[in-house]
Amino acid sequence: MTTLRALIAAGLVVGVFGWAVAKLPPPPPMDEKAKAAAEEKKAKDAAAAEAAKAAQAKAEDRVAARYMAEQRAKGKTVTPQMGAASHDAAKAAGDAKMKDAKAKK
Repeated sequence: MTTLRALIAAGLVVGVFGWAVAKLPPPPPMDEKAKAAAEEKKAKDAAAAEAAKAAQAKAEDRVAARYMAEQRAKGKTVTPQMGAASHDAAKAAGDAKMKDAKAKK
């Protein structure tokens, strides 16, 4: 009986929520000021994401360097393996060098 009550309550909640969302009016169109603010926020968010990505990469490099130093101190040989992000960056740099070499010819 408790399960039936829970199912009825869940169905009622879902139904009322759907009805409430269906009654909401569409958002008003943005004016020029709002569009400019949205573009500025988008640019700011992209810059913050890029800074966070750079900080993450720097931290990962620092941890990897410490790990390799500790392993060398123990007498073990460690060969660093490039991650996906490092591989993509290296590939992009290599592609740019190839384009420069072709342009010089």
